[in-house]
Amino acid sequence: MNPISIPADCLTCGACCFSQLPTYVRVTGDDWSRLGDHAETVAHFIGSRAYMKMTEGHCGALAVSEGAQGREYYCLVYEQRPQVCRDLARGSPQCEAELEQKAARARAAGLS
Repeated sequence: MNPISIPADCLTCGACCFSQLPTYVRVTGDDWSRLGDHAETVAHFIGSRAYMKMTEGHCGALAVSEGAQGREYYCLVYEQRPQVCRDLARGSPQCEAELEQKAARARAAGLS
């Protein structure tokens, strides 16, 4: 197996934002409060629990733009993002697993 190449920054990746699960990113009460005015736009309740909204297989807060180096991914609510997103450190084993399992999803979705 080839070693995984960790991107220099998350703007060139976005793999961790992809999932087909509507309950992929749990939003706690503290997260909802931190999201503030954005909460009802980017998150919703499924039953009695809140989650980030998923759109076309990725987090609805993920935006993509064309930058000088190609496509760039960024979070529309980065400063207010849920704790689970804050806890995923670039280059960590969890990050490597996301890259290994999901990098092709971004390419297939035309987002990378």
